[in-house]
Amino acid sequence: MTAIQWYPGHMTKTARILADSIKLVDIIIEVLDARIPYSSGNPDFDKLFLGKKRLMLLNKEDLADPEVSLLWREYFAQSGIKAIFTDLKTGNGIKAVKNELRKIGEEKSAKKASKGVVHRPVRVLVAGIPNSGKSTLINKLAGRASAKTADKPGVTKAKQWIKIDNGVDLLDTPGILWPKFENREVALNLAYTGAIKDAVTDIEEISEALLRRILECYPECLAARYKISVSELSHNSILGIVAKKRGFLLAGGEVDLHRAASIVLDEFRAARIGRISLERPQEKS
Repeated sequence: MTAIQWYPGHMTKTARILADSIKLVDIIIEVLDARIPYSSGNPDFDKLFLGKKRLMLLNKEDLADPEVSLLWREYFAQSGIKAIFTDLKTGNGIKAVKNELRKIGEEKSAKKASKGVVHRPVRVLVAGIPNSGKSTLINKLAGRASAKTADKPGVTKAKQWIKIDNGVDLLDTPGILWPKFENREVALNLAYTGAIKDAVTDIEEISEALLRRILECYPECLAARYKISVSELSHNSILGIVAKKRGFLLAGGEVDLHRAASIVLDEFRAARIGRISLERPQEKS
């Protein structure tokens, strides 16, 4: 399969923005994708945010397998990591995020007061990979459209300070990947979920690989969605079978794999194939 590499020039600038912003904030909210909690965590953040309090927010919970999400909840709890699962489209989980920020603000205010220091708003940096939901989170917390959003990676171009009513200042930053993907599965997971733009990948290869992965973990979902027997899927190009089933044909009767690939990715990302999680906690260790 073609190697997946994506590190546009603006991401070098973003890395500098993040490094310069760390000293200004009290807490980091890192937005992850609940379907791929491991792959959607930027490995550079551990070093970059060293010494800062972090809150992990696992977004797109509505697209993930509920049973697998439960395993991730237990994993984070046992690891002593504060994690909140959200569906930012509906606002589910936002109340828990606000409560956590309020708690941190009260603790910080009391600590400052004991030293005779005037209280200031809690400063929060929102970080994550492209298309993770950072700007949507800020808009939900602010109760208004303060940050630009879109269903594609790379919309936020520069850092933005946004004041929240309950004594919290939020810093939105552009999404950032890392220069080189050492792990092929991580790169694929980011491509499946749209964190890497489709325009820089071979979507036919990506879709075929995704279908193979779903066949391993959720064969019944694949068979039901595309009306195909599991035995038929095991020995052929799954994308080709899907194209034929959907009637995606070019002149001369050749199957339109590109159209089928686009449909498969869209349907996976919208959970029309099913609520699918591509990573489990035991795979991380």
